[in-house]
Amino acid sequence: MFTEDDYIEAHIDAEPAELHRLYRQTHLHRLYPRMCTDHIQGRLLVMLTRLIKPDRVLELGTFTGYSALCFAEGMDNRGHVDTVEVDAEHADELRELFAGRPVTLHVGDAEELLPSLLEANDYNLVFVDANKRRYVQYYQLLRRYLKPGAVILADNTLWADKVLNPDAHDPQTEGIRMFNDLVTADPGVEKVIIPVRDGLTVIRVK
Repeated sequence: MFTEDDYIEAHIDAEPAELHRLYRQTHLHRLYPRMCTDHIQGRLLVMLTRLIKPDRVLELGTFTGYSALCFAEGMDNRGHVDTVEVDAEHADELRELFAGRPVTLHVGDAEELLPSLLEANDYNLVFVDANKRRYVQYYQLLRRYLKPGAVILADNTLWADKVLNPDAHDPQTEGIRMFNDLVTADPGVEKVIIPVRDGLTVIRVK
């Protein structure tokens, strides 16, 4: 059956061949492949990057590198992407994937690495896609450092609609709920949730 996503994919920019291969390899060889950015969200990330025109992008949660490549594509090699991944098992293949591109992999816990990265760099765009239980802590750190005009993209903020389920109280769902409530109550940012895939919140620092 032809789905809504099928229709959208047929009417947007084509998925680059390299990203199509990476997406397929992720689904064949990695646990939890749904964590990978897909064609639709990937094209959205590229377009938002082109519109924002960041000099420096920070990504929390690399996984197999799909979204990092989208940010690099959107920057047209003008700037640089720092991407943080807690799982060191696939670090070598990620570094190989990023070779020759404006992408640096940092292996470690995002919350622990954030202060030093934020002190050393002026990020215009941040993509939050790491531990859902720690989204509030990431946000508090980012708000301490990001300047007016900076944009935060937070992934999975609808969390398979579990945020709507009053019976869902697992740590990940509660973490996303707390994050959404925190952002909503923050008068220092503009915010909107885009219902693409699992929910993408766009946050702009005033």
